Amino acid sequence: MSKLELQLAAWAPRILSVLRIMVALLYMQHGLQKLFGFPPPANPMPDPLPPLLLAGGILEAGGGVLFLLGLFTRPVAFILCGMMAVAYFMAHAPRGFFPINNGGDLAILFCFVYLYFVFAGAGSWSLDAVIARKKSA
Repeated sequence: MSKLELQLAAWAPRILSVLRIMVALLYMQHGLQKLFGFPPPANPMPDPLPPLLLAGGILEAGGGVLFLLGLFTRPVAFILCGMMAVAYFMAHAPRGFFPINNGGDLAILFCFVYLYFVFAGAGSWSLDAVIARKKSA
């Protein structure tokens, strides 16, 4: 391995954490929009929220916070991955085959990013890492 490859590899756990944090911040917006109307949606949410949208908003906001902190990352990522798969097949796939046309490309992207985190873990900047260090000490 070259010197550059070794330097880049040393940063991989930190960059994994940066990816996790950015995904969480972007994802939480969906839940906060459903639950609190912030940021303001282009199309207003129904009042009261149907149970499925309410559950989705709670999972997006609450799961997003846990994911942001890197706490219970693998199980949270597993749940959110499944939620995005269900969201795609319920809300987007019926609108057409191609994700770019049915608006489901973001749901698919979130689904596979969460699937990656199920296997990769939270990265070094996470509460999961802090807990693991305390257990091994």
